Amino acid sequence: MTEEKKSSTVTLEQDVAGEIKIADDVVAAIASLAAQEVDGVGKMNSGIGKTIMGYVGMKTADNNVKVEVIGEIVRADLTISIKYGHSIPEVSKNVQTKVKSAIETMTGLSVADVNIRVSGVDTGAEFIK
Repeated sequence: MTEEKKSSTVTLEQDVAGEIKIADDVVAAIASLAAQEVDGVGKMNSGIGKTIMGYVGMKTADNNVKVEVIGEIVRADLTISIKYGHSIPEVSKNVQTKVKSAIETMTGLSVADVNIRVSGVDTGAEFIK
């Protein structure tokens, strides 16, 4: 018997028309997509394809983005690879800025921190850990 992760949601607004809720998985997808837009970021094993497959009920083998939403505060942990020849500190800072901006703009939540773990170097032909 497989154990499934229970997805949590955050309620953004409640008014006469109803309420707005965002699932943590959606915040993670926003973070993943934003990170992949940064120049110098290599392949992320849990890109949009795996995110979409997760929505249709298929398990992903690896998840490189984890978010924790407490109240209206988000903490994000991303594991990325860096394309060979790019500055690790510069790319990491750019990812932090891009992810923070994307989450705050799209959800209205506040991002406390975006932690980056560099797992390897992407040379295009091969991945070096």
